[in-house]
Amino acid sequence: MKKIGKSTFFIVVAVIALFSVTAIFGIDYRYGDIPKTIIKGVDDIRLGIDIKGGVDATFEPADDFDASESQLNAATEVFKTRLSALGITDSEIYSDPKSDRIIVRFPWQAGETDFDPESAVKELGEMAELTFRMGTDTTTDETGKSAYTGDIVLQGADVEEASVKTHQNETTKEPEYVVQLELKDTGVTKFANATSEALSSGVPIAIWMDDTQISAPSVNSVITDGNAIITGNFTYESAKKLADQINGGALPFKMETKSTNTISPTMGEGSLDAILLAAAIAFAFIAVYMVVLYRLPGFVAVIALAGQITGSIAFVTGWFGFMSGSTLTIPGIAGIILAVGMGVDANIITGERIKEELRSGKTLDGAIKVAYKRAFSAILDGNVTNVLIAVILMGAFGVPSSFFSKILNKTIFLAFGATAEGFVYSFGFTLLAGVILNFIMGVFASRLMVTSLSKFNCFKNKKLYGGDAE
Repeated sequence: MKKIGKSTFFIVVAVIALFSVTAIFGIDYRYGDIPKTIIKGVDDIRLGIDIKGGVDATFEPADDFDASESQLNAATEVFKTRLSALGITDSEIYSDPKSDRIIVRFPWQAGETDFDPESAVKELGEMAELTFRMGTDTTTDETGKSAYTGDIVLQGADVEEASVKTHQNETTKEPEYVVQLELKDTGVTKFANATSEALSSGVPIAIWMDDTQISAPSVNSVITDGNAIITGNFTYESAKKLADQINGGALPFKMETKSTNTISPTMGEGSLDAILLAAAIAFAFIAVYMVVLYRLPGFVAVIALAGQITGSIAFVTGWFGFMSGSTLTIPGIAGIILAVGMGVDANIITGERIKEELRSGKTLDGAIKVAYKRAFSAILDGNVTNVLIAVILMGAFGVPSSFFSKILNKTIFLAFGATAEGFVYSFGFTLLAGVILNFIMGVFASRLMVTSLSKFNCFKNKKLYGGDAE
């Protein structure tokens, strides 16, 4: 590590303060009458069903379609994927093959005031059937409604995922946005045959959402591996819209809303206020305890803990661009509190180490350097197990499309009930975020601040670090 100067403390504090302000209040502006959000704040957090309540919606196949159990399960997985894409991790989804129904329960949006369940269900997207058809020919029935005539090539159930990628244009050699299509095993052979036929006949393969054509890409080569690229002079927004339409429409059949109801919160927003008040009081006591017992390192620990708390909020809101946010539930708050407790332990271990090294006769600089080095191994050991637990919880109770669920063998966790899914995932998510922040704030940032303060003449007295007075 490069030499740490006196200004380092102020730089770190400024960074933590700026990070905290943006994480709590967010950054937004208005362009005319249109509000734009750059960074979400606390007010944009979606609260779980246990805190704010939510919506109970029942869906069933349209036009009296008799869905098989496998088709119903496929539709259920689509709902889970949609909820995950929206950052809704506190949800309950049940399928009833006997009545051909799917029941979905999810919390209200952040800042919801109307509490209209029918309007909330629209957030889940279109319930239309997605089909890929040969050609773009249509006919008009007696009512004047257009209908497609091409043979069905693929259905929504054959689509694994559509995503936005950048691709080098073969003609201009410039990068361009494309939509990458990944098919399931059920669609690979069908799509290979279809692209072979389309290439020889020169017709496009059109993508339809019910009776609406959303795209008609031409076929330039035979696709045999189930991975296709859709080009078309896309902007990022238009490419993302098409990818979202394909992902959102990947239902094996069209569905309609049978009923919608409002769910009352199981604990209520009053419980959230009580938890936050208790947490604030506890943090105040911890701050006093750390400063009295560990003095200057304790003061630094309080700053680091404040950064850890706001960092956990940033994880929940999706402040970091590489990951989406998460629904905040009561167990999620418990995960934050547990992680903060571990952060307190980390700072206590380091504070005690500094005391021991000073009492053994080391200089102040030597004591700080050795203390942080020796304390790190103990902190690492105590946090690795929590990381593993958090990863397992997120993999076991997250949606199948989530990162950790893809890593872990999902079949291991089939014995767990789906009703605990959102609650347990939320706890694992905030716990993992807190552990990561513990290393960033409680170890790295604290070391920078303590080492920097020790460079000031007024802070060179060993007594300020728990040692004997000079």
